[in-house]
Amino acid sequence: MKDDWSQTESEDYQNNLQQRTEELYSIPDAVMDNDGFIECAVFIMRDMLVYPRMISPIFISPGRNLLAVQDTQATEETMIGLVQQNPDIDDPTPEDFLPIGIEIAVGRLLSLSDGNSSALVQGRRRVEIVEFTQEEPYFRVRARPIIEPVDVDREVDALMRTTRDLFEKCVQLDRSLPDEAHLFSINIPEPGWLADMIATAISLPFKERQTLLLLPDPRERLKRLNWLLAQELDVLQLEDEIQNKVQNEVDRSQREFYLREQMKAIQTELGEGDIWMRDIAELKEKLEKTYLPDEARKVALKEIDRLTQMPAMAPEVGIIRTYLDWILELPWDKTTEDNLDVKHAAEVLEQNHFGLKDAKDRILEYIAVRSLKPKKLRQPILCFSGPPGTGKTSLGRSIAEALGRNFVRLSLGGVRDEAEIRGHRRTYIGALPGRILQTMRRAGTINPLFMLDEIDKLGADFRGDPAAALLEVLDPEQNYSFSDHYLEIAYDLSKVMFITTANSLGNIPPALLDRMEVIEFPGYIEEEKLEIARRYLIPRQLEESGFESAEIEFLDQTVRRLIREYTYEAGVRNLEREIGRMCRKVARLKSEKKSFPKRLTPAAVEKLLGPTQYFQTEAERQDEVGVATAMAWTEMGGEIMPVEVLILEGKGNLQITGSIGEIMQESAQAALSYLKAHCREYGLEPNIFEGLDIHIHVPEGAVPKDGPSAGITIATALVSAFTERRVHKEIGMTGEITLRGRVLPIGGIREKVLAAHRAGLKTVIIPERNKKDLVDVPKKVLADLKIVTVTNIEEVLSRALYPQEEKAAAPRWKAREKVEEEEEVAEAE
Repeated sequence: MKDDWSQTESEDYQNNLQQRTEELYSIPDAVMDNDGFIECAVFIMRDMLVYPRMISPIFISPGRNLLAVQDTQATEETMIGLVQQNPDIDDPTPEDFLPIGIEIAVGRLLSLSDGNSSALVQGRRRVEIVEFTQEEPYFRVRARPIIEPVDVDREVDALMRTTRDLFEKCVQLDRSLPDEAHLFSINIPEPGWLADMIATAISLPFKERQTLLLLPDPRERLKRLNWLLAQELDVLQLEDEIQNKVQNEVDRSQREFYLREQMKAIQTELGEGDIWMRDIAELKEKLEKTYLPDEARKVALKEIDRLTQMPAMAPEVGIIRTYLDWILELPWDKTTEDNLDVKHAAEVLEQNHFGLKDAKDRILEYIAVRSLKPKKLRQPILCFSGPPGTGKTSLGRSIAEALGRNFVRLSLGGVRDEAEIRGHRRTYIGALPGRILQTMRRAGTINPLFMLDEIDKLGADFRGDPAAALLEVLDPEQNYSFSDHYLEIAYDLSKVMFITTANSLGNIPPALLDRMEVIEFPGYIEEEKLEIARRYLIPRQLEESGFESAEIEFLDQTVRRLIREYTYEAGVRNLEREIGRMCRKVARLKSEKKSFPKRLTPAAVEKLLGPTQYFQTEAERQDEVGVATAMAWTEMGGEIMPVEVLILEGKGNLQITGSIGEIMQESAQAALSYLKAHCREYGLEPNIFEGLDIHIHVPEGAVPKDGPSAGITIATALVSAFTERRVHKEIGMTGEITLRGRVLPIGGIREKVLAAHRAGLKTVIIPERNKKDLVDVPKKVLADLKIVTVTNIEEVLSRALYPQEEKAAAPRWKAREKVEEEEEVAEAE
């Protein structure tokens, strides 16, 4: 009975709609006057419009529109629909409407439950508004009907065909358009009618509908509509592609679910059980066999219980499984037994590394303490600081070998995200523990030797400061309960021996540096590089190049030339590369059946490697005025550098050149101030400085230089230039000068003394308080050099300068006026 009633209601609705449509057609168009104008009441269209020949329902609120419709229905007249330019205006004025409207017929009003009314509206023709003849209680206008051409030439016919083709594709892709819409468009003979019908059917922005209304020429309207249809077709094709992908994914998921259910039923029939439940049982069994702290075991059991209650295809299953795998695979109690034999450790370290006495002593001290108190748990946290290539990382590997511990390394260079250390929380897709726990899992034990490489290269940005996250890792008072964001379970790092490496301590935050014991790795001196090459580098490169150890011989002078003229570094990486290049050159000669040198001499270096790459500064060849030799420390070792002073006529200015840093400039100012304060002691008048310019230059201007250690050298060169006393060419000096002439201690004595020895100097002047640093200098070097310790600048000058020479001619720095005055006095006498 219900179906019968539904069918009856549908038939009544169709009959009622047909009757209302026939009433619309019965309303005649407005009659034009003698001037070709019509006058009608206005129906205001805010956010909708009806094109000619189109029928659409409208909803009418009480107000102007309702009054106008009621009056026109009483006289069975048409109305003119005016479209607002801005639909947001509630009370429009004549200026707020488009200049072109539509003559419309409004059907019978139907009252709605909310107090509004509805009716059917049919568009008749476009009209051009001429004037408003009434504004109250509703608008009336005079308008001129627009007669559209209906002729179809070749261009219009092509436009109509293109429009129908595009519309057909849109109908196929747009599920909201019925197939009958395309069939209806095929039977429309007029171009304007076709354009209006399709514009009504498709979804267009209101502004585009207004644009089409304002195009009275059907040809232009079709062109605009073609462009809009092409855009709409692109969007519909993209929507269809997305819809197909989504549907395929849904179909695949449903297929997988169906197949899994089938597989589950088959396994049940075969008595094999559910794979999912079997996996959970394996997890529980693995948990029972693995040692976990109480907190970790409690969390793991809870997660397994959650996993048991979930279907196998639940999205969170993979996240929980990954989390459980991390808990079960991390080492919680597995350790390696430390080898506490101090003698064995010393042999291992000495076998793998030459020099590095401080670092080796610290490790042997640690092993000795552990051997006396094996249960001592506090581990040292060391920081190896030094230039690249000095053996920091490889020494860490040797320490692990000596202790019998697993060695793991984590490079921190370029790390800017705090989550790299602590991990991401599990709320994020693809979250993992931080690199600390990842490395611990790779180590497999809870007491590895953990090397944090390049700790000075850590960065910081909006994602956090990884250096701050390392504070907990490297603090023995906290790292026994390290908390990772992913794991959220306390993990014990107190048994790990952490060793960090850095090239510069200046980039490490003070709080982090305070947690580490710093061991300096100075650059290797020439003698150490020679020994390292002899013990390690040459045998390794000969083996890699296919030679037997005794097949090729490197002379010591050959290696020294490589060090001095083909490398410039603190470590030995480039030295090994150059040795390897020579070996490969010789290997090529051997493989080509040519004669090859079996004894590599210094002359063979240039033949195999090409011209000299670096030139070392040599000692001065003769004693000169205004030139003194300073000694400088660099990361690559030590250097000597001449300091030149030139005095010119001028206005008392001081100029310093040669890429001089701020501290070195201050040293030059202090040296000059000392000279001015004691000028009478050197036979100088105080007023001479006002008429002279002083130029201090340190050669190799492209190389930056800084530090206070050139203070006494600058002072010596200044005194020499003003007194014209020559400086001993065989003397090098280093030390900071004060305004009172005191000589203060400086650093890098070992490297500076060795540089002076290499350059051929005979005497080295150093501060008295640096005498203690000579213990690090090889005895052979000390035997070849005369070391002079001083406490004030007078001692330096007495050693470095020749006595004053008596000359008849006036010194070149004297002002011209002073010379003329002395000449006049001499003539008078």
